Amino acid sequence: MTAALRVHVTAADPTVRDGMLALLAGAGIDTAEFDPDADMVVVAAAETVDEALAGCVPGEYPKVVVADSFCPSGALRAVRSGARAMVSTGSTPDQLSAAVHSARHGDGRIPHDVLVRLLGGPEERPAPTKAAVPSTLTPRQTAVLTLMAEGHANAAIAATLSCSEHTVKNVIYDLMARLHVRNRAHAVAKAVRMGLI
Repeated sequence: MTAALRVHVTAADPTVRDGMLALLAGAGIDTAEFDPDADMVVVAAAETVDEALAGCVPGEYPKVVVADSFCPSGALRAVRSGARAMVSTGSTPDQLSAAVHSARHGDGRIPHDVLVRLLGGPEERPAPTKAAVPSTLTPRQTAVLTLMAEGHANAAIAATLSCSEHTVKNVIYDLMARLHVRNRAHAVAKAVRMGLI
C-alpha cells in the first residue's frame, strides 16, 4: 500500500506560501510540516529560482520549484539542486498536482518553454562523442519521446499509445541506450537538439 502523499511548502513571502497552500488544497493534496523521516515532497516557491532554492530545507528529497520565470541558468541551478519538477507561479491546481506527483515518482517535469530556452542556450560542457547516435528513431520511440517531452508519465503514455506500461518502459530503456543518455530529461533534450522530435 502506498503511503499518502504529503507536501511541505517553503516560501519566504507569506502571500506566496498561502497561494501555494490554496493551490495544493484545491488539488486535494495535504500539506504538513517537514519531517525528514516521512515520504514528503517539498514545494519551494518564490519570485525567482534562487529565492525558492534559498528557502528549501537542506537534504535529499523530491523537490518542486515554483517561480515567476525560469531563465536557462536558473533552470540548471534548480536541476542541480535536486529539483525534479518546475512550474510557474501561474499554474493551475492540476498542473501543480501533476508536478508534485511527478517529483514524488522520480519523473522530471519542466515546462516546454523553459526546456526550449534551456536547450537554445550555450552548452556548459561539450557533449561526449564516443559513440555514434542514431539519426532516426522508430515510430514508437518517436511517439514515446514526444509524449515524454510533453511531461507525460509512463501510465499516460501507455494509455495514449494503447499499450502496456511495461512496453513503454522497454521503449524508454531502448531510447536511453540508443541516445546514450542518463535520464528522461536528458533523452528529450538530446532528441530536440538532434531534431529527432
